[in-house]
Amino acid sequence: MLNNAVLVGRLVRDPEVHETENGKKVMTVTLAVPRSFKNMNGEYETDFIPCTLWQGVAENTKEYCEKGNLIGVKGRLQTRRLEGEEFPNNIIEFVGERVTFLSSKNPETDE
Repeated sequence: MLNNAVLVGRLVRDPEVHETENGKKVMTVTLAVPRSFKNMNGEYETDFIPCTLWQGVAENTKEYCEKGNLIGVKGRLQTRRLEGEEFPNNIIEFVGERVTFLSSKNPETDE
């Protein structure tokens, strides 16, 4: 059995690392991933996909990336059950396990 996914896209906003109650570092970034085919109007659409990154992967992404950078994320899909609603729902999440920096911060523009 295999659960493996790869996304390549641009960061929609600057990455921010947060800490959980247990002290683990986590971030959720949103990748703008253009589709590889045109819609009925002859235009390429873009999907905005949230990706959860943990610990060192999150810290490195914060250190080396900013809004608009192109990154590749290898990871897995997992489901989570949302409780507390009239009808509980399962949602699918993308959890990144490895990030490849395809473009990164320009050291000349850092302050």
